[in-house]
Amino acid sequence: MILVVHAHPYPHHSRAGKALLTAVRDLPGVAVRDLYQLYPDFYIDVAAEKDALLAARTIVWQHPLYWYHAPALMVLWFEKVLELDWAYGARHALAGKRVLWVTTTGGPEEAYARNPSRPSLAQLAAPLKQTAAFCQMEWLPPVAVHQAGKLTDDQLLSAAEGYRDRLVAELHHLAQSAEVSHA
Repeated sequence: MILVVHAHPYPHHSRAGKALLTAVRDLPGVAVRDLYQLYPDFYIDVAAEKDALLAARTIVWQHPLYWYHAPALMVLWFEKVLELDWAYGARHALAGKRVLWVTTTGGPEEAYARNPSRPSLAQLAAPLKQTAAFCQMEWLPPVAVHQAGKLTDDQLLSAAEGYRDRLVAELHHLAQSAEVSHA
């Protein structure tokens, strides 16, 4: 199963966020946890989040890029859920799981290329990639939808279909690896 952990503080104002979630929400084998819908008061049910993570084989961290990082509730989710001696330390409950980072940006793709005045997307992904590594999870190449607020309907549809295709391919990978491990 794929678990999408989604965090957008203003989902009704995000055409791209809505389109991406709509594209994958109905896929068999995909579960979505919308953090701002579940926890508008920021009181995270850590046990429920851990149960959802344990049930998944691939975890998607999906959020808009806000001032070069994740929104506040996503950051809090990392701090509360990925605890010492559960996600890392004496126990690695998430070891071997796969992680996909999916983000939307307000700027064009070239704004996130290596540039002396701005960090690249790879640099922005580094803390998340390190979090995955620290928890012994496998980091997958990220998905970024640039200029999310300026995309035409056709561009947005293409981005959403690309994301859906990526998760469908991941579901096939998970099914094949399950068959191999049972053989």
